[in-house]
Amino acid sequence: MATFTRIKVKKQSCGRMLGALSYVLQGHKVGFNGGRVESGINCLPYTSYLEMMTTKEKFKKTSDVCFYHFVQSFSEEEEITPWQANGVARELAEKLFPNYECVVATHNDTDNLHSHIIVNSVSFKDGKKLHLPPTSIQEMRQFNDEICMVHGLSVLEPYDGRKKKRRLTPGEYRAAERGESWKFALIKAIEEALLYSADKENFIQNMEYEGYSVRWDHHKYILFTTPEGKSCRDRSLHDETYLKENLEKLFAYRAEHGFTPLTPEPPEGWLGQIKQTGGLANDIISLGKNLESAVNVPPPITPQTWTESKQRQREALKKLAQGHKLQSEQEQEFTHSLLRGRKYHG
Repeated sequence: MATFTRIKVKKQSCGRMLGALSYVLQGHKVGFNGGRVESGINCLPYTSYLEMMTTKEKFKKTSDVCFYHFVQSFSEEEEITPWQANGVARELAEKLFPNYECVVATHNDTDNLHSHIIVNSVSFKDGKKLHLPPTSIQEMRQFNDEICMVHGLSVLEPYDGRKKKRRLTPGEYRAAERGESWKFALIKAIEEALLYSADKENFIQNMEYEGYSVRWDHHKYILFTTPEGKSCRDRSLHDETYLKENLEKLFAYRAEHGFTPLTPEPPEGWLGQIKQTGGLANDIISLGKNLESAVNVPPPITPQTWTESKQRQREALKKLAQGHKLQSEQEQEFTHSLLRGRKYHG
C-alpha cells in the first residue's frame, strides 16, 4: 500500500529548495541497474533548479514559500519496481500540480521504495503562487489512492469526507509501515543522514528532508520527532552513538579531519574511531613530551683523548715499567718532558 505525506519545511528559501533538489537527486539514492530513477514534469531533473528559479524571477516571486516537498511511500510487501513507483508518483504529481514544475525522484536505498516530489511554488504558466491549506492533504491522499487502485496497488481505507467521523492522523495514515518499530525507522533515518552530513546543520536539514524534526540547541538532549508525530530523546535510542555529546564529537572530528559524504562507517563505529584517534593522539603527545624532556638531558661524558706527545710518554713509561731500554730519541724526549713537568709544578 502507498502512503502520501507532506514534509513541512520550516525555513523556506531558494537555497533550501536547491538543497532539497540536491538531496533527492543523489546518485546513490536514485541509481538502479545503471540508470537513474527520476523524472521531471514541465522541467528536466538535471536543470530543474535553474528552470524553477527562472520562473520565480520572471514573475518576481522569489520569497516566502519557495517549494513544496511530498513523499509517496510503498510498503515492503508491495511488489513494485522502482520505475513503476516513479511512474505512479509522476502520475500523481501531474494530477495535483499540472501547471507547476515538479521533480520526481524514486529512492531505492532503503527497505521500502519511496518517491520524493519537489514542487515549485510558482506556476510557470501564469505565475500564480501555490497555496495549500492544511486540509488539502486529505484530498491529495484520495487522488493517491485512486491512482494506486488503477495500477492494482493496495491502499489504506479511504477517507469519506461526507461522513462525519474522525479524520486519519498522519500516524494512522502512515501505518503502512506496520511490522517495523518507529524507533528503528528513526535510527535508520539518523544513520542515513549521518552518511552525508558534515556538521550539525547538514544533519538537521537532511533529517527534515525525510520528514523528521530535530530539536538540538539549548537542551541537554536531542529531541527527534517522526513524521507521525512521535517524539523521542537521544538517550532512548538504545545506542550511545546518537547522544548529543557524541554526535557533537563526531562533527568536530569531521570538521578537523575532513569528511567525504557516504564514507563507509568503520566496524567499530564512528565513536570508536574517534576514541581510537584520541588515544593515538595522546600517545603522540606523550612521545613528544618524552622527546622534549630528552633534549634537556646532559650529554654523555666523552672519552678522554690523548695528544700525540702524551701518548708517546705513556708508551715510554710502559716500556720502562716492563724493563725495556728506551731509544735515544725517546729517552731525550721523556727526560725533557719530566723536566718541564717539574718546572711547572715547582
